[in-house]
Amino acid sequence: MSGARPGVVVIALLATVACRRAEPPRPWSEAWLAGEADRYLGAVADRRAALEASLVNPDNVYSRQRLKAYGYETSGWDALPVWNPRSRPIDRAAADELARRVWPTLPAERLWDGTRPTTQAAWVALGRRVFFEFPLRPEFAVEHVLTPWSPTAELPADAAVQAAALGLERTPAGDVPGLVVFDDVDGKPRVGITCAICHTAVRDGVVVAGAARRGLDLGKLRLAYYRDTGTTVDPDLTRRMATWGPGRADVTEDDDEDPVAIPDLWGLRDQSFLTHAGTIRHIGPAALAIRQETQLLHASGLRVRPPRELAWALAMYLYSIEPPPARPVTNAAVVARGAELFEVHCRLCHGSASGGGDPVAAELVGTDPSLAHGKARGTGRYRVTSLVRVADAAPYLHDGSVPTLALLLSSDRLEPGFTGGVRGPGPIRGHLYGIDLRVPDRDALIRYLESR
Repeated sequence: MSGARPGVVVIALLATVACRRAEPPRPWSEAWLAGEADRYLGAVADRRAALEASLVNPDNVYSRQRLKAYGYETSGWDALPVWNPRSRPIDRAAADELARRVWPTLPAERLWDGTRPTTQAAWVALGRRVFFEFPLRPEFAVEHVLTPWSPTAELPADAAVQAAALGLERTPAGDVPGLVVFDDVDGKPRVGITCAICHTAVRDGVVVAGAARRGLDLGKLRLAYYRDTGTTVDPDLTRRMATWGPGRADVTEDDDEDPVAIPDLWGLRDQSFLTHAGTIRHIGPAALAIRQETQLLHASGLRVRPPRELAWALAMYLYSIEPPPARPVTNAAVVARGAELFEVHCRLCHGSASGGGDPVAAELVGTDPSLAHGKARGTGRYRVTSLVRVADAAPYLHDGSVPTLALLLSSDRLEPGFTGGVRGPGPIRGHLYGIDLRVPDRDALIRYLESR
């Protein structure tokens, strides 16, 4: 530009700087997330558009409920009163008080002080509190296990052991992750459950956030309440809850029998679809925030809705959760061979960085199709789940029916007389990928999966 006039050079430089300043922030950067938060929190039209774009099948019950009532600003669910509860996690002291029929003292302040976070770290910190402390709902069955159920009854001496056997895990300090005491919407003190009841596990004395609570037996908890209190319950419902077993439940919006396994929450940002049936297209953080917001208001019985700041914060925390370390590699050559086999036999479906992928037609997967075609959340497909820490994610498949990776990759489970399934005797069909591998190759593939 040696021949250019000085004024032209200055103008050109200013134009270059302006173009650089006008570049949009990089996706998932803090600036980008701040802009997404502003849109979700500030513009009802943006929330409505995000909802519509995220629902894969607008005709299932889940979608119809939301399309009918969400994103109307002054009506529907938007008109529900905002609820910011007082809540206290149940620690050893609180559990002991409940056993004596004494309600633990709640903090004077609400869960959220009303100040909107200004940094991503602050959003994540607030979201962690929501995950562990915001009550989804009062849970009568859990309350029953922790407190005497009649004026003359006393909790048995081994009540804590019995509760742990039903999945109400405790830390060495006596904390019970996922349980809180709170003032309900009507002002009455209750025991409630939070997101952490299903999505934490106590391993080696440490709370692992994001890990599926595979020992939680919600069906048996509720049946214990009905039995001990003499509550009349529909026999068909009793039968159904008895079939759930540890680590799974049927909480969908219809009467179909399609209980699902509690999933881990690793690598959510990488997941292109949410829920086992791929009900929600994960178009961005607004889709996950709307998922959390509507889940919280549904859990309350549509009496109240959470502050949207808390729904956004919860989404930010879920994105931030890191899995525990993978198992150590003991034979690098075998793992390398397994990685090669994975590329050939598995990568077509499990193609993302976390090992997830786009949903696959239920008929192609070949597993029990009732959830995929159910009225509640059905899309005709099943989500390809993440493979992060898959070795610790048993039992496998959406219904939690296969106990080990070895059996998942074995034709033995297809035999009519198979008795090794988690849900009782009988063949476990579907997901035939990898079952025709030679034994050394199958073992190598398993070693590779264990290393992820």
